[in-house]
Amino acid sequence: MTALGERTESGRGSDSVVMTLLRAREVGIGLLIVVVVLVTAANNSHFIDSSSIEQLLSGAALIALLGVGETLVIVTRNVDLSVGSVLGLSAYIVGDLFKYHHIPVWSGFVIGTLVGVLAGALNGFIVTVMRVPSLVVTLGMLYVIRGIDGVIVSGDRIDPEAIPSGFSAVGYKDVLGIPWLAIIVAVVVAGVGYAMRSFRASRDLYAIGSNPDAAALAGIPIERRVFTAFLISGALAGLGGALFLALHTQIDNSGGQGYELSVVAAVVVGGVAIFGGSGTVVGAALGALLLNTINQALVASRISAFWNQAVAGALLLAAIAFDRWLSLRVTKTLQSAEGAHREL
Repeated sequence: MTALGERTESGRGSDSVVMTLLRAREVGIGLLIVVVVLVTAANNSHFIDSSSIEQLLSGAALIALLGVGETLVIVTRNVDLSVGSVLGLSAYIVGDLFKYHHIPVWSGFVIGTLVGVLAGALNGFIVTVMRVPSLVVTLGMLYVIRGIDGVIVSGDRIDPEAIPSGFSAVGYKDVLGIPWLAIIVAVVVAGVGYAMRSFRASRDLYAIGSNPDAAALAGIPIERRVFTAFLISGALAGLGGALFLALHTQIDNSGGQGYELSVVAAVVVGGVAIFGGSGTVVGAALGALLLNTINQALVASRISAFWNQAVAGALLLAAIAFDRWLSLRVTKTLQSAEGAHREL
């Protein structure tokens, strides 16, 4: 076999190793969810009632939805901390339009998504064109949008009677015990997951996160891809706002507060490397489900809810440490393989 052939086989082998590790991470999270459910159910049998399962799925759905967009951004070595604020603003605008303008049910989801698209486009423009670090941009946008939300709300509140029953049905109806909200998010996760595996534009995101300089030399349009990632993240946060309103049927200026940290934690715990270049939206969704399961398990076990934040923080630190260790191991393995080929 030629040296070129050996390098090709080595590259394929390395890719296979990485994909195997990613799949193992997702399987491990799934098993951990099962363990938490079984242990909690042993102490409280009501934890596995159909109503409790529906609550678990509904509670994790919104974080998982925002986690899909966050995954696209983090894979490119960026971060979007404005998703919670975008969700809150979107939810209130849609609720306000229902209350005072009686818009059609379907338009609530469209308008909510468009609010997110505008926010995502602004984030993407500042990051890619003005070249300001995404952490600074989205942290600033978090407070800017909260301020705008506060001015618009101005002490007002959208109550359940203002929300059309057809709209709120998305938040509480189910199909064979599975909430509509969870089904919608599962479709989004499946669609984006397929695109991330199948389309070149999506795979470019991984190349950008793995090595931006090499990606630029390969002719990948980095600015366009990163802008698109922020645009999608904003759009899903906007859609999440509409779904948040459908689930809770009320909103004020506190809607979505703290979601950004929950989303980042779910994504990283789900196997998306905070340093960029690897991870899947399925893993992010499982991370959201794991954190919500732990939260509900603590409640069912009558343990203080403050422990939920401690557990989430511990899992986040463990995931970041593991990703760093894995990155160093993969780099060392590739360097060793390259050195062996050079000797040949």
